[in-house]
Amino acid sequence: MQKPGKVYLIGAGPGDPGLFTLKGQRILQKADVVIYDRLASPAILNMARSDAEKIYVGKISGRHALSQEEINQLLVEKARQGLTVARLKGGDPFLYGRGGEEALFVRQHGLEFEVVPGVTSAIAVPAYAGIPVTHRDMTSTFAVITGHEKPDKKESSINWEHVAPGIGTLVFLMGVENLPFICSNLIKHGRDSQTPVALIRWGTLPEQQVLTGTLDNIVDLVREHNFKPPAVIVVGEVVRLREELNWLESKPLWGKKVVVTRSRAQASQLVDRIVDLGGEAIEFPAIEIKKEANLSGLHNAFRHLDSYDWIVFTSVNAVDIFFDELMGCGYDVRDLKGIKLAAIGPATRDRLVQRGLRVEVMPEEYRAEGIVKSLISVSRPGQWVLLPRARGARSVLPEELKKAGLHVNEVFLYEAVAALSVSSEVLEEIKQGNMDYLTFTSSSTVHNFVKIVGRENIERINNNTKIACIGPITADTARQYGFTVDINASEYTIQGLVEAIVEESKASREDQ
Repeated sequence: MQKPGKVYLIGAGPGDPGLFTLKGQRILQKADVVIYDRLASPAILNMARSDAEKIYVGKISGRHALSQEEINQLLVEKARQGLTVARLKGGDPFLYGRGGEEALFVRQHGLEFEVVPGVTSAIAVPAYAGIPVTHRDMTSTFAVITGHEKPDKKESSINWEHVAPGIGTLVFLMGVENLPFICSNLIKHGRDSQTPVALIRWGTLPEQQVLTGTLDNIVDLVREHNFKPPAVIVVGEVVRLREELNWLESKPLWGKKVVVTRSRAQASQLVDRIVDLGGEAIEFPAIEIKKEANLSGLHNAFRHLDSYDWIVFTSVNAVDIFFDELMGCGYDVRDLKGIKLAAIGPATRDRLVQRGLRVEVMPEEYRAEGIVKSLISVSRPGQWVLLPRARGARSVLPEELKKAGLHVNEVFLYEAVAALSVSSEVLEEIKQGNMDYLTFTSSSTVHNFVKIVGRENIERINNNTKIACIGPITADTARQYGFTVDINASEYTIQGLVEAIVEESKASREDQ
């Protein structure tokens, strides 16, 4: 007899994937089935196993993918099949998420469940807007209230007489459509009409929008600004603190959409920096790193390591593949004794240092021309250089080293090929030019990006999106395709690229 599975009710938090809990992530990564709502972040969904079944059951006012009864039945059905079920819900599953109903239904059918609380939007969303729900000089009480209660309900479940005058901060969830009803009841039952109010839409996300007013005028302001749900409503004196505590929207890349075209395996550093600076990193990997099927050239070099004086690494990918193969062939770093190492830039150097190796040469200019100049200055004609690198890389490095009298054994470890799968939704947004910045970190990202989006879309993208390149070689490649390069990093590193984007963004804001 098949052993029943288990249902996990997991709070996905308010939207920012960084607020998802470690326990939630661990369970999501082992789940066979993920049943999720519309407020579950795509970045969180991407944490699930690639082979997990994903079922959308989201609800929008007036439109439900599945009824609540059907969702309940789905949980039981999947668990009975012996599957681990992750029920992913926005915010916290037990705060207006009907998690209690789902848990009871699962238990009544003799199945196991577990609750993984999530960061609730009732506190996190105001915090991201610079509004603390309590403050010792203003109030020590707050309440979370449903904003979904219908005005024509015969008997309200909200005790307006006590709520309106008796609690310092009121947080209403799912209440934009009922805002006139909420404001009129608060004023009617004793709340000052001049009490500050804030509406926070898409809180904790790069699209976050905040509208402030008072109980007396906020309804008109919502209509005037066409402010749409979903949004969290905060009522109370603490809203006044937003002017001083608005930390998120003051970040240098706040509200900017930045496309990252690096391979997914390499994108994390750039993505993290963009997010830390308040931007939205749109991952659109134009390339995938494809290891060479035949590495006999490298394996032959391993058998003659004692004949080499230098090994030159021009990428992190080359370092990783080289050492994976070294160990796989029965060698280790002790076999590199006496060989000097050169790295094209800080990232490559750091990867070698992490392996306990010392790098003798790293140029000031992080490109092939720089490493040629640096290596020639410390080597002697007749020495042997092993150059493990990408197929399709520029020929200037081996050619110039040979001209200087060095013997070069160039072996190809991998190739940067066009990504096989990209998001169709993101692709369309990029084609329409609905991004602020498009980043290129190598010529291969440019070549393969154009293959994916099509040359016919370059002009539209170029007219609406600023192009940022990591260095002159990449910039020249972009120009060859018709891109106007708006930003060219003076230091050819990820940090240098990010700093250049920040400077441009700052200059653009000052010009507005």
